[in-house]
Amino acid sequence: MSQGHTITIEKSERHVRVVHGGRVLAETDRPLELRETGCPVRYYIPAEDVRLDLLTPSETHTVCPFKGTASYWSLPDAPDLVWGYPDPKAGVAEIKDHYCFYEADVS
Repeated sequence: MSQGHTITIEKSERHVRVVHGGRVLAETDRPLELRETGCPVRYYIPAEDVRLDLLTPSETHTVCPFKGTASYWSLPDAPDLVWGYPDPKAGVAEIKDHYCFYEADVS
């Protein structure tokens, strides 16, 4: 990582729930909390706790110099609502098979 840029990942027991259009898309008590310089805390949810059956893979991909290439998934009315890193860089390997949403309720 570049000087001054840090990423920390911690296992959390926070309750994270993602609802869109009245439908629960994800709910977990075992998210990963990812803190990255200059970014809000993001919660990465294990694949088993995400309703992948409701999501459609998107053509969108973005590249993070620290985490790798992100893939995105959409709902019919919410493009690129969720992302994940199918093959993350070694320093953030824990986020493999986890998904992150732009908006999540945390308690």
